[in-house]
Amino acid sequence: MSISYKDSGVDLHAAEVSTKKIAALAKSTFNTNVLKDVGLFSGFFSLDLKKYPEPVIVSSVDGVGTKLKIAFAMDIHDTIGQDLVNHCVNDIMVSGADPLFFLDYIGTLSLKPEIAEQIVSGMAEACKTNDCALIGGETAEMPGFYSPGEYDLAGTIVGAVNKNDIIDGSRIEAGDLLLGITSNGLHTNGYSLARKVLLEVNKVDLTKHVDDLGESWGKCLLKVHKSYAKAIRAVRRIPGLVGISHITGGGIIGNTKRLLRENMKLHIDWSSWQIPVEFRLIQDFGNVTDPEMRQTFNLGIGLVFVVKPDFYDSVFTALENAGEKPFHIGNIK
Repeated sequence: MSISYKDSGVDLHAAEVSTKKIAALAKSTFNTNVLKDVGLFSGFFSLDLKKYPEPVIVSSVDGVGTKLKIAFAMDIHDTIGQDLVNHCVNDIMVSGADPLFFLDYIGTLSLKPEIAEQIVSGMAEACKTNDCALIGGETAEMPGFYSPGEYDLAGTIVGAVNKNDIIDGSRIEAGDLLLGITSNGLHTNGYSLARKVLLEVNKVDLTKHVDDLGESWGKCLLKVHKSYAKAIRAVRRIPGLVGISHITGGGIIGNTKRLLRENMKLHIDWSSWQIPVEFRLIQDFGNVTDPEMRQTFNLGIGLVFVVKPDFYDSVFTALENAGEKPFHIGNIK
């Protein structure tokens, strides 16, 4: 009896169907810098050196963690693609860079073209929103490796910045002020603790409306990780802006202290903004301590800007004009 690749769990026909659909979605994000269609062994992107006379390439790779488990449970897959792109965009833009192109990786037990299409449609939407091209990726079927109905997701972003425009925290001094702008939920961090508290301990129904939230837990937990591209572009050329931190795993302190030299520390006024109700509920349901909450979740602050006092008003106003609601949340000691 002859055994085929499909018998072992890999469906090459499904992969071909999926690749065609994904290629069309990716092509919708192309700009004049993209030189070749999806399908070759590499992606090709032409760098505009007139725009970057002293070019520095900036890159980052990330995933969306166990937020994927919520997507599986809700059978919603397009938002998770947006999460991935926006998270990566924020990670390189806090250093002053422009996102140029994005590549994705999807690993799964058995490829379902309709689900792959949903995931990539979310990536394509976010790439277009962030002025970033989706130029390639990889989809891998790995029988015996993943659980049925599940997949893993990762992405790599590449951007560019002029050397003199890098924002790296090197000019931060004691007395500089911290401005925070809001997140729209958990973003893509803290889901292992959230799932432990909500699903394992309290057995919540992800689909049931929760009055305190104004929606179901499923919808709340799948809110798309916010892109801060517009806010960062509004302030990154202001001379008194000396650092930006993206609040991901590690919380406000864990991420912002990356910018500081050893003789500096952060003073955070935790009462200076209203912590969103979903974090309060998770804390109450799990009897989670304040220190644990602060190092696990963003607690409603998605970006922190480090600003010289003389430029506080300029940055504050620019952020407001970009549609954000900034808060003075502390300073540098």
